[in-house]
Amino acid sequence: MSQIALPLSLSGSGEAGVIVVGSGNRAVADALAAPETWPYRTAVLMGPSRSGKSLMARWFEKSGLGDAIDGADGLPQDEIFHRWNRAQESGTPLLLVVNGERWDITLPDLASRMGAALQLEIQPPDDEMAADLMLALAAQRGLALGEGAPAYLVPRMERSYAAIERVVGEIDRLSLERMAPATLSIWRDALEAVQGPEQGRLL
Repeated sequence: MSQIALPLSLSGSGEAGVIVVGSGNRAVADALAAPETWPYRTAVLMGPSRSGKSLMARWFEKSGLGDAIDGADGLPQDEIFHRWNRAQESGTPLLLVVNGERWDITLPDLASRMGAALQLEIQPPDDEMAADLMLALAAQRGLALGEGAPAYLVPRMERSYAAIERVVGEIDRLSLERMAPATLSIWRDALEAVQGPEQGRLL
């Protein structure tokens, strides 16, 4: 498992964020590490909910590689255009993170600039990355998932970053509530709580 450790706290938790690098985001991570190769030193990053876009943007800035605008699609487009101009003047790489499913740009000047930028997109995780992410999220919580948890859970759950996070959170909640280690019965109940009874009953 490859990880990028972030030297910052997340949501006031005091925990260091960790990005798990795998099939779904390795190309993005490689591109972020080499902004000198970007057209006009500009990249646009998109991806599914909870896929680590904001974490990657913060890592990019904290590493001194350039500036990042998280949630660029929610800001006034003339403001983004001015930020792009300033970045060009200073020669500073600029990463724009789109938090919605798409970015409808109506300002023609901005549309042409963003059309020429490097387009990056985080893809859904494969089995190996999903398992690694599950273990990393559990470790952040101080949760011992139990031997064989990823092998049991990953094939039975929705293959998305958000679903993996929800399942780990539910396992943690049930384990604390029952004051019991996370074993098969808790894994199954967590799946049922997050995805419905049919998923929880899969063998």
